[in-house]
Amino acid sequence: MSKRINWSGVFPAVTTQFNDDFSINLEKTHQVISNVIRDGVSGLVVCGSVGENTSLTAEEKIAVTEVAVDASRGRVPVICGVAEFTSVQAAKVANAVRKVGVDGVMLMPALVYGSKPFETAEHYRYVAKHADVPLMVYNNPPIYKNDVTPDILISLADCDNVVCFKDSSGDTRRFIDVRNEVGDRFVLFAGLDDVVLESIAVGAEGWVSGMSNVFPKEGETIFRLAKAGRFAEAMPIYEWLMPILHLDARADLVQCIKLCEAIAGRGTPSPAHHAWRCQKTTASSSSRSWPRPWPTALNCRMSASE
Repeated sequence: MSKRINWSGVFPAVTTQFNDDFSINLEKTHQVISNVIRDGVSGLVVCGSVGENTSLTAEEKIAVTEVAVDASRGRVPVICGVAEFTSVQAAKVANAVRKVGVDGVMLMPALVYGSKPFETAEHYRYVAKHADVPLMVYNNPPIYKNDVTPDILISLADCDNVVCFKDSSGDTRRFIDVRNEVGDRFVLFAGLDDVVLESIAVGAEGWVSGMSNVFPKEGETIFRLAKAGRFAEAMPIYEWLMPILHLDARADLVQCIKLCEAIAGRGTPSPAHHAWRCQKTTASSSSRSWPRPWPTALNCRMSASE
């Protein structure tokens, strides 16, 4: 398997849509995915943290993945999140979604139990050996506790199908450390919305984004301008969106993103992982963070990036 893949640009971590009884609304999920593709995103991540992976049964994960592959129709890469309690189960799920037609898997550390660095590395090594699919290593220590440090990632350089690293630690120095040791061996993805510009400046080639579910065109514009070195043009859009981008770094990011989708008419606000609708505190913080009116002066930057 090639060590290089064609993953670059903005990949929304798409939401899974639910009915009032918390069953999955596959039709609405298909619509949400189709809309962000229509709006120009470069790829998709389904069944990630924002997609409420751990709230889904094995059958539901496959159903959501099938919907994403169908909606994509080969136009953009589809990556499926894999978050399981054991390495063996993670490899089984990775192979199952590969058969559905995904282009890769975003693999989280083994859940619940803490692990030593060599154990974390062995988790990824096991799945890489037993799953015939390109792997994106997902690091999110505030949420998943186990930190995939640059040293751990670098130790996986001999695993041909470990091809990408998504970092949500917020520490952009890690990209430099990885580059210094193994060059461009891994495709680097920003994993936090509110440090994406900084991540691109130090080598990120892609962005797994929560709020690009709500602002896909703006997200792609920021990314394209920054990748072209036009940071001065990207900065006003980045500043305009920053209050809403901060919500992606909160512990209740799923509720915040889904509520913002509902405000924008792009989805429903109901998460499955808690048996209640978005509470007033989440609604209040999301509303306060909503961007101020769009400055007319930014229109030229949006069009110039296309």
